[in-house]
Amino acid sequence: MKAYIFTMISTLILFAATTMGALGVFLLKKMNPIIERVCMGLASGIMLAASVFSLLLPALESSSCLTVILSFLLGGVLLWLLDGLFSWKNKKKTLFFLAVTLHNIPEGMAVGLACTLAFQANSSVTMASAIALTIGIAIQNIPEGMAVSFAMMGEGGKKKKAFFYGVLSGIVEPIFGLFMAILSHQLQSFMPLFLSIAAGTMFYVVVDELIPSSKEENSRAGVVSFMLGFVIMMYLDVVLG
Repeated sequence: MKAYIFTMISTLILFAATTMGALGVFLLKKMNPIIERVCMGLASGIMLAASVFSLLLPALESSSCLTVILSFLLGGVLLWLLDGLFSWKNKKKTLFFLAVTLHNIPEGMAVGLACTLAFQANSSVTMASAIALTIGIAIQNIPEGMAVSFAMMGEGGKKKKAFFYGVLSGIVEPIFGLFMAILSHQLQSFMPLFLSIAAGTMFYVVVDELIPSSKEENSRAGVVSFMLGFVIMMYLDVVLG
């Protein structure tokens, strides 16, 4: 029961971060580019470190290297295929909303897995790493929720409707996070595979979307925040874990 409560709280934090970002349509005329780059850089560092320390290393401890490699690549391919389906999202903002919503699913699943495994005996996933993973995804959810809302505003939508779509894009995270927590015992033997797939999807998101966004206009703010995020996650996972 504690694992379910922890998972629900963590995934609701992700949802709250998306909602917070969506509120930007009421508070700002446009997204602040510097704040966006810093948030993306910080989230990139945290999520990349989390993928290694919280997902891949625990998977390697309980499964073969080949299984982890193949599952990791599978996660990247799945996100690559999804990205290809919505490659013309800049021309059609509604498809951008769908793409963001769908790529939030593996993020929610990754947090659900980490939170559940943190409560299991002899698990290499610690409470600190689960919390750090949640923080990293939550940070990048803020500008992401804002981006969805402003995108819908760009199609002539009203602010309330744009806010609704921003919030809706994040609702899948607590749903699929809790889904993974409920099925964790039945899927225990497949956990290394799921952890590796989740790492692959997160790597793809970081490399394809977050890092380029943090480096727009050759800003060093994104690089510094990336390194800071990586160090924060490494400290939480290695030192506190």
